[in-house]
Amino acid sequence: MDVFEEIVRLRRLGQKCAVATIVQVRGSIPSYESAKLLVREDGSMAGTIGGGCVEAEVWNAAREVIETEKPRKLSFNLGQDAAYDNGLICGGQLDVFIECVVPQPKAFIFGAGHISKSLSKVAQMAGFATAVIDNRDAFANRERFPEADEVFAEEYEEVFPKLEINSSSYVVIVTRGHRDDMRVLRWAVTTGARYIAMVGSRRKVYAILKEFEKEGLERESFERVFAPMGFEIGAITPEEIAVSVVAEMIAMRRAPEGSWRTHSKSVFRGAVAASS
Repeated sequence: MDVFEEIVRLRRLGQKCAVATIVQVRGSIPSYESAKLLVREDGSMAGTIGGGCVEAEVWNAAREVIETEKPRKLSFNLGQDAAYDNGLICGGQLDVFIECVVPQPKAFIFGAGHISKSLSKVAQMAGFATAVIDNRDAFANRERFPEADEVFAEEYEEVFPKLEINSSSYVVIVTRGHRDDMRVLRWAVTTGARYIAMVGSRRKVYAILKEFEKEGLERESFERVFAPMGFEIGAITPEEIAVSVVAEMIAMRRAPEGSWRTHSKSVFRGAVAASS
């Protein structure tokens, strides 16, 4: 399997991986300079840097690199350390550089109003790809969102199946009204998105939670929703709100998986905790 093709495939799936490359060789080793080993999140591999104990140690380091997203460099002396004796007469030295390859995070912005215009721009500046979705073509169009990677002017339920949502996805709900927010939120909590946020006051969020409960939906389904959305910085204007939301997205992007439980100040999460 070609390592580069696998990197592209994993990025499309929204999955991280680590790539280990032999960057320097001194003497004889059972591989060659520039050889690569790819380690996936599940621990499976593609490519090789020669096998044996060296590859096993690199595999362990690669799992750590995937977790921390911080690169590492390892050095091995095959002639001095008995642990690397593979029965071959090599005795060389090699340096291996391990780096994490992460998919580009993508923000799916539902609603194409004033907040969304600012949100799409700020998210792009912070390194997020963006998709804007609204059921009004007068709002969801290229004239209003020239920087967006995708713009959908369709009913929300028609767009849902077209979206590839994974652990690198960030769903932000800022539609024109209460009912549309609920339509999108019902769908969003069934996805594997890393971040789900919804605009609105605490009163609005509580009202939506009550309506969902009347429908028989479990509170726990909404525990990971950030609502009200964004960091509490006193934001008032659309631009300020966009900054607060993207800052929260960045915090989630850089945080370990699952740590939304400690970051979230969500009304939904508070309600779930109170009922436990």
